[in-house]
Amino acid sequence: LSQGFVLVVGPNGHGKSTTLAALVNMINKERSEKIITIEDPIEYIFTPEKSIIDQREVGIDTLDFYRALKSMFREDVDIAMVGEMRDAETIAIAVTAAETGHFVLSTLHTNSASQTIDRIIDTFPSNQQGQIKAQLSSTLIGILSQRLIPRIKGGLIPAVEIMIANSAVRNLIREDKTHELDFVIDTSMDQGMVSLNRSLVNLVRAGEIDMEKAVAYSTNPKEFHTLMKN
Repeated sequence: LSQGFVLVVGPNGHGKSTTLAALVNMINKERSEKIITIEDPIEYIFTPEKSIIDQREVGIDTLDFYRALKSMFREDVDIAMVGEMRDAETIAIAVTAAETGHFVLSTLHTNSASQTIDRIIDTFPSNQQGQIKAQLSSTLIGILSQRLIPRIKGGLIPAVEIMIANSAVRNLIREDKTHELDFVIDTSMDQGMVSLNRSLVNLVRAGEIDMEKAVAYSTNPKEFHTLMKN
């Protein structure tokens, strides 16, 4: 991908930064790009391979996320990794960057793809929400929502919800019908989408996690039990 917007979301401490770092490092190994990371604080130090990587820490290298992103437009950057989108200003300029030919990766503390869209839209005053819906619907590539769950054999394993912005998803965002996004995810497995419950069911059936942990991390335990029976 050369432009657009990808979000990794989930509760605090569930590996969002690690997933972003893995994506950036994969690009670094495979593509010749100019990458900028804006973090608070810097968590992983990248060693440039095929790409040029400029890491900036808020409070040391830049005053805030917004100013760092704004300066990016004058620096011929291909890819931006934004540690966290904390306010409307930062979200607006990140979406604008995705619109103007940049590939933007970022995180939010939300529990699902649909909640992420709602959170972004609700960050803006009502008179600006129409514009952000239009921008999101055209720039969003996908949202990955993850949880790190204790494994039966020890350690942690991620359960993930994956929403890919196909035409149905884009239309629902534009038309303010985000409550229907979960249905699109459930019915679009053939396009690579996965619901969190489906991911949990797969982990239970593979013997990676137990039922008790799966139910505890599910956002809809009733649906989880239904899927387990099918």
